Amino acid sequence: MGSKEIVAWDVSRHPDLAQQQRLLAMLAERLSEGTTPILHSDMGWQYQHQWWRNRLTELNIRQSMSRKGNCIDNAATEQVFGHLKDEYYNGRVFASFEEFEAGLNAYMVHWNTKRRQKRLEGHTPEEFRNMSLTA
Repeated sequence: MGSKEIVAWDVSRHPDLAQQQRLLAMLAERLSEGTTPILHSDMGWQYQHQWWRNRLTELNIRQSMSRKGNCIDNAATEQVFGHLKDEYYNGRVFASFEEFEAGLNAYMVHWNTKRRQKRLEGHTPEEFRNMSLTA
């Protein structure tokens, strides 16, 4: 949440445990030694699954799950989804899943490296993270 950088994502035709395993594998590659991040999610079945919870513990990630009927708990994540829908998805028709996936991957890179954000003092998430690492 500090830099608003999206550090891991996965898109799938079907939300299954394999997707969640790919997602946490991607996240594990990006975690720095000794970090103890917080992962925000909703109350979806996958985030309550024993494998998911065990893997988060192994990675020293604290789980923050929104309470039923309270999206405020997950506001940072929901904000990103809102921008993603407005800027990439709404009003578009995709010829294939592969076209959607390639565009989504490009958007994530754009979000992290090109999209300047007011709350980050006009910096991109990547720039903001790098500034905080050198401070």
